[in-house]
Amino acid sequence: MPLTILSQAQLRSLLLSLSRDQIIDLQQNLSNALRDYSTGSQEKGCAAAYQPTRTAITRQNGCTTLFMPASTGNTLGMKMISLQDNGQAGCSVDPALDLSSTASRTTSSSSRVNQRKSMSSISSEGSEQSMSSQEDDDRTSSSPSSSSKSLTPGCVNQQPIDTGLSNTMGAWPAAGSRDTSPQGTVTLIDETSLPFGLINAHELTPFRTALTATMTLNKRKRVRTVVVFGAGKQAYWHIRLALILRGEGIKRVYIINRSFDRAAQLLRDIYSPENASWRGDVKFSAVSTDFVEYDRILHDALLKADAIFCCTPSTEPLFPAQILTSRDGRRKGRLISAIGSYRPHMTELPPDLLRDEVTVHNSHRHFHKHVRRSGVVVVDSLDAALKEAGEIVQAGIRPHQVVELGELLIVRDASRGEGDNSEDGKSLRDWVERGNVIFKSVGMGLMDLVTGGDLVRLAREKGVGTTLEEF
Repeated sequence: MPLTILSQAQLRSLLLSLSRDQIIDLQQNLSNALRDYSTGSQEKGCAAAYQPTRTAITRQNGCTTLFMPASTGNTLGMKMISLQDNGQAGCSVDPALDLSSTASRTTSSSSRVNQRKSMSSISSEGSEQSMSSQEDDDRTSSSPSSSSKSLTPGCVNQQPIDTGLSNTMGAWPAAGSRDTSPQGTVTLIDETSLPFGLINAHELTPFRTALTATMTLNKRKRVRTVVVFGAGKQAYWHIRLALILRGEGIKRVYIINRSFDRAAQLLRDIYSPENASWRGDVKFSAVSTDFVEYDRILHDALLKADAIFCCTPSTEPLFPAQILTSRDGRRKGRLISAIGSYRPHMTELPPDLLRDEVTVHNSHRHFHKHVRRSGVVVVDSLDAALKEAGEIVQAGIRPHQVVELGELLIVRDASRGEGDNSEDGKSLRDWVERGNVIFKSVGMGLMDLVTGGDLVRLAREKGVGTTLEEF
């Protein structure tokens, strides 16, 4: 069995060489895996029922290593990432994904099926009334944190531990770091348990995250202005993939960062000669919070934005909700993606923005040309988002107000394939193409396994990396 090894430099070289068609193929394969993850059927190898539990070990020196196993049915994989987060020493099993009993796995799958059935009614009057009444019922019996009260705590030697270990099991760099991509590796294993790929995860993590976040960008009717918060690898790959996939329509990109020097460095990277092919004639602007007219520039940029990508480990909202929830803000729909916050106390998006999006109205009064609320927030993993995503936790978003990206893809493709011209079908397509789509990602090992496997195949075809023919 050949074993292909991709170092950080080799992987970056491979990623930079990818054509638009190759990126689309990678994205489609990842999309199929996320569909299988959310299908609720154990017949799919990528289904949530087959994804092993994550585990973290924090050593006495405060260094945490996170183990993220995943399975596609044909291949297995393990992502291992470490960093110094000064967490409490011990071992912890991720309670959000600890579906140790068959009953809990069945319940999780059933909830996905029920959510998917309701997806076809997004933005319709019927669904607004249904969600509103359910929301009223839940308000009397649930609190924002009630969904997590029944979760099994972590343990050390089978004994409960307190919350000293980070809620994402410590696998992230410290706040304020330009580069929010953790160090580590991804090991890919075939059906016989022999390794066929070993990949440096430093560049893989931001690439597969941007690959996921731009899935719905492809379906938007109009993308002319993009706003990106952050100036690290995540920001770079979000910009690069957005321009490669939708570059013919994008005219302006705003890069907003606390440090102007870091934003300027990102601009220098983008303007290097080797990036001319995908950079095109797009106008870039670097904006810092130190600017005298920062508030005005931020306000104007967000109102113009068709897509907003938040790529920072922020503990405070990056902008006031009022900018986008006001009458002017709701005159157009936007794709809003947040991938940088990773603990319940952290948030890139203002909680009021999420509350406004999931708040549905029974009134038939609608302001002319205003985008209607969808009633949901899109996430990559329901279980993980309800526990780890600060935006979801702080806004008090409940399970019935969250839809997995895989579920959205299933319903959207079914509607498109059957030529669904019903009111619900048209409403769903209009939402995906023109409405407000808020996407919150916390990441899954499955993403690394699927995309990593595809990259190993491409590396062998292109002669990139180091291959041991007999392992």
